[in-house]
Amino acid sequence: MAALGWLTPRRRSATARSVLAGEASAEAARKSTQEAAGTTEEPQFPVHGDDQAAAFFDLDNTVMQGAAIFHFGRGLYKRKFFETRDLAKFAWQQAWFRLAGVEDPEHMQEARESALSIVQGHRVAELQSIGEEIYDEYMAERIWPGTRALAQAHLDAGQKVWLVTAAPVEIATVIARRLGLTGALGTVAESVDGVYTGKLVGEPLHGPAKAEAVRALAAAEGLDLGRCAAYSDSHNDIPMLSLVGHPYAINPDSKLRKHARELDWRLRDYRTGRKAAKVGIPAAAGVGAVAGGTAAAIALHRRRR
Repeated sequence: MAALGWLTPRRRSATARSVLAGEASAEAARKSTQEAAGTTEEPQFPVHGDDQAAAFFDLDNTVMQGAAIFHFGRGLYKRKFFETRDLAKFAWQQAWFRLAGVEDPEHMQEARESALSIVQGHRVAELQSIGEEIYDEYMAERIWPGTRALAQAHLDAGQKVWLVTAAPVEIATVIARRLGLTGALGTVAESVDGVYTGKLVGEPLHGPAKAEAVRALAAAEGLDLGRCAAYSDSHNDIPMLSLVGHPYAINPDSKLRKHARELDWRLRDYRTGRKAAKVGIPAAAGVGAVAGGTAAAIALHRRRR
């Protein structure tokens, strides 16, 4: 500043301020450049070739609009499996599900009981064949393209993709196969000598039971759950979503949306064509163990066929 001694006090003050402003600007530019150089983009997800990662997708209103069991009931009615009054019940439950956008435990229980009574005495092979036809008639056009693309991204990365649903495992397996997915975990209806008894093996694959099924499958497949992803629309699936390192809320109900935002989970909403902002990936969280044995029930069911 001594070199500025010949200037008047006012000129010296103005020049000093200019020097400080220039130095501050230069420092800010340098810092900005350093920060930009040190910034790394979010790693590609899903990670290609990660054989310890997989993806788990809920079915109803996540992969497909509406509930699979209701569409299945519609197809069975067309084939004279039950009466008109039963169809009216299925139609009402499906309408409620679509309007509310959430699962009602009482409605879902009624639907399961209705389905079990309807298939009692029928052969497993018969229902599997009919399931293929019903998929083409009522389900194929209800697959959410956005969710389908997410599943395909995991497949393209060389990862396995599973449906995890309270729908009957036969229906879930048909849908998984038609979408090119790896397989499905679903509710298992008891069969003896290839004929349905009208009872379940264990409990419906719902809520915490889904988390236990995913945990069991991950152990059997040698997966690292912290590197896996899960997708669902329902707060009932928070246990499953909390189990993995990459949880997604897809077309979420209000409770799941709130929970996802609180924990910085990713959000996607395909109901209006909009895509919610990505808000980060949390670390895997623990979940209480409740209904175990689902994987064993599925294995038992397959042995009986």
